Amino acid sequence: MLDDGTRKSHSMAENTQFVTGFFKGLGDRASFSQLVTSLYFVYKAMEEAFDASTDPDVRSLDFPELRRLQAIEEDLAFFYGPDWRSQIEPSAGTRKYCDRVAQVAAESPRLLIAHQYTRYLGDLFGGQMMGGMAVNSLGLEDGLGTSFYRFREIADTKVFITEWYAELNKLELTSAEKEAIVDEANLVFRLNIDIFEELEGSPIAAAWQLFSSFVRSSLGLA
Repeated sequence: MLDDGTRKSHSMAENTQFVTGFFKGLGDRASFSQLVTSLYFVYKAMEEAFDASTDPDVRSLDFPELRRLQAIEEDLAFFYGPDWRSQIEPSAGTRKYCDRVAQVAAESPRLLIAHQYTRYLGDLFGGQMMGGMAVNSLGLEDGLGTSFYRFREIADTKVFITEWYAELNKLELTSAEKEAIVDEANLVFRLNIDIFEELEGSPIAAAWQLFSSFVRSSLGLA
């Protein structure tokens, strides 16, 4: 249901008018560091919500191997230096995203499953590709600044994702609960698109189009 129910969201992302400079190697460090900054605030909100959640379904899907906050902090230290915390602030789109995470955590915590699905699986599917693009486009030696895209504790991506889906499909949810999670996943997708659209006109935005295509192909939606 999640895969099929988010097809239109994938299509929306693919049809957004992004520039193609990033893929052509014209990316700039400022745009990429802005993206990393947005991801930091989003994942901070998400992972704090997961830590605080008592919902057994959310906890069952919260694999420690997927956690991204520490990796993002490494990237921010690379781009901004040791005092990076004093130099960053969330964009408007990022604040909206974080507010939604907080609202769901407080009012309907089971909907956090949609956030786990949309972000973590997307990161895992597309992370290696996007990390490689960033390294090549920005000339990042030894992959510095791209820790976010490296899942060091996951040896086999396909095997891990199969296991995650198996846990997801074990959940005893009503039809209404399933539909609500699919609806939330589409909203999360829109929130992610909004963050990338804030980068419209900057080379990094083109990465999203490629990432979306990759995810669709991996999920058999192409």
